[in-house]
Amino acid sequence: MTAPLLRDVTLRDGLQLTGKVLAVEQKIDVVRRLLAAGVPALEIGSMARPDLVAPMANSLELIAALTPDELAKCWVWVATPRHIEKAAAAGARNFQYCFSVSDAHNKANIGRDTETSVAAMPDAIRLAHEAGGEIQLCLATAFTCPFDGPVDPERVLAIANDPRTDGAVDIVLADTLGQAHPGQVSALVTAVRDTTPPRRIVFHGHDTWGMGVANTLAAVGAGATMVDGALGGLGGCPFAPGASGNTASEDILFATRPDWFTPATLADLVVLTEGLLTDLGEPNRSRAAQGARSEAAAFEWVVR
Repeated sequence: MTAPLLRDVTLRDGLQLTGKVLAVEQKIDVVRRLLAAGVPALEIGSMARPDLVAPMANSLELIAALTPDELAKCWVWVATPRHIEKAAAAGARNFQYCFSVSDAHNKANIGRDTETSVAAMPDAIRLAHEAGGEIQLCLATAFTCPFDGPVDPERVLAIANDPRTDGAVDIVLADTLGQAHPGQVSALVTAVRDTTPPRRIVFHGHDTWGMGVANTLAAVGAGATMVDGALGGLGGCPFAPGASGNTASEDILFATRPDWFTPATLADLVVLTEGLLTDLGEPNRSRAAQGARSEAAAFEWVVR
């Protein structure tokens, strides 16, 4: 199995539930340490209203502080064409246009039904392209909804095949609640791969039921080539009751072993994670990070 590209989403999905606004300087440090470690892609912020998602309040300042080369590897969460205008004006070029497959969650999360979000996507695509950037189609609650329960896969496929979503370079399938199991993930990724326009498939998983790494591997086996994770398993959606942290970036990397990932890299990420989570007052949910601090001194992946 070819190792997928990891996108670390610590600075967006990871921070959403913490309630703490990290200083721009600290966010810049996290971006640069992750990129220096070899992480190929990052999600660094959101255009969500700061009165609703306070940790995202300084996202525009962060975007403006990064270099064009850094921003080429960074994605920003957006939900409206206006969001793209604002992020692009600050320097962003990669936009994750996100809405929920289920109407109930889309209304709770971004205040509109799913059809309204789909209808606005052509304008979002146009604005992203005018800015010289790329846009992803991101489908939250692709498996289950906290309000309506299981989501019909045919609804996912209908959105993926809707001509109004043409122009998206990727499709992100999000297990927002972490309730999916590997069979479900494999089946949906396979269906998207085989029956929708050719796009890179991204899997965004959460570890609520302990299936984060298993679901990620199932997605990769079915055709996903990019996967999301957050340092220490941080994160969750503030508008999705029952959601918990993202699948830990350290756990995904330890399982998939991309060429750039070495014991020294893991050690750097463990130190970064521990410092960040201490500042946030959050627990470290990464099993790989915990293993790296074990007493098994003969194992090369243990941090000494």
